[in-house]
Amino acid sequence: MLSSGEDELLGHDVVTRHQTSYVILSLGLHLVSVFLIKAKSSSILNKTFDFCVCISLFLMAVGKEQHGFIDLEMLPPELGITILSYLNATDLCLAGCVWQDLGNDEYLWQGLCKSTWGHCSIYNRRLPAGFSYRRLYLQLDEGSLTFNANPQEGISYFMSKGILVDHPTELAKFIFYTRRLNWKMLRIYLDERRDVLDELVTLHNFSNQFLPNALRDFFRHIHAPEERGEYLETLITKFSHRFCACNPGLVRELGLSPDAVYVLCYSLILLSIDLTSPHVKNKMSKREFIRNTRRAAHNVSDDFVGHLYDNIYLIGHVAA
Repeated sequence: MLSSGEDELLGHDVVTRHQTSYVILSLGLHLVSVFLIKAKSSSILNKTFDFCVCISLFLMAVGKEQHGFIDLEMLPPELGITILSYLNATDLCLAGCVWQDLGNDEYLWQGLCKSTWGHCSIYNRRLPAGFSYRRLYLQLDEGSLTFNANPQEGISYFMSKGILVDHPTELAKFIFYTRRLNWKMLRIYLDERRDVLDELVTLHNFSNQFLPNALRDFFRHIHAPEERGEYLETLITKFSHRFCACNPGLVRELGLSPDAVYVLCYSLILLSIDLTSPHVKNKMSKREFIRNTRRAAHNVSDDFVGHLYDNIYLIGHVAA
């Protein structure tokens, strides 16, 4: 049986050991943080980030048990920022109510801006004094919502804030590197701004891609219209020329041309509808597809056309 004095001394010793362990771990994490800044390998960097966040959360849990909730600002700044970098904009705003300095850190908001809108004209300019990436994020969000209601007003908003310049290449890059724009509104805008559409097509790199996969990638960025018409023909024409430009070796090997790719693309779209539509009871067979395609694209081999059929059969619609 320990005396009260011995018990108090032992308890004090346990707390001291815990505090010492906490200090040692914090110091170790600080050294890891320095390594993070200097690390060049992205794989090592990502793994170290994950390790760092896990240990930080463990320390916070230990601290909560011993001292109550530990403020992120008690950790090395690099760790606090690393933890908050896992939050989206809404959660980061809430975190800013608790940790004002960390939650409003420009590095975090810059990362959110560039990960959500990969290209803006303003990124390449000299930023004025007092510039805020947090304010820029809110403007980009507001402009995207405006675009999704009225494309022309949305683009005008971006220009009025100095975020974009009215140049087809800049507008195409902005569209290409974000997923925040409604595809229906985007389709309307691109149908009206064919100069932007031309630049957007050139941003695609179809090198070494199988034709149906390249077409899927194309229609993920530039959605196909619901009905056949002039706009769909324009899209397929532009895609065909771009696909051939990206694959000169394949074009020579298979004897393809933009016109032949155009025919194959239409064949793939019709086959996609045939194989995926529940209203079509008698599905087109592989032999029928090869026969029908051979009539329109004489220089294309049956084996290549057969591989096209297999791709649609196994993977699905090219413009879904």
